[in-house]
Amino acid sequence: MAKTYHITKRKEDGKWQVKAAGAEKAIKLFKTKEEAVAYADKVADNQGGSTAFHASKGKNKGKIQKR
Repeated sequence: MAKTYHITKRKEDGKWQVKAAGAEKAIKLFKTKEEAVAYADKVADNQGGSTAFHASKGKNKGKIQKR
């Protein structure tokens, strides 16, 4: 079964994290959203999974956007 990797911004330190669906801990942390998205896309491609980006601001704040 393919995993979904979620990209979210952490409130406590403002870093971007990549987490597997259902996981409590982040796989990896990043300073920028672009770095986190690139990493999550690479992992998802290697594992046959997908990525989901959680918007951190604007009108889509809190909404999930599948990639």
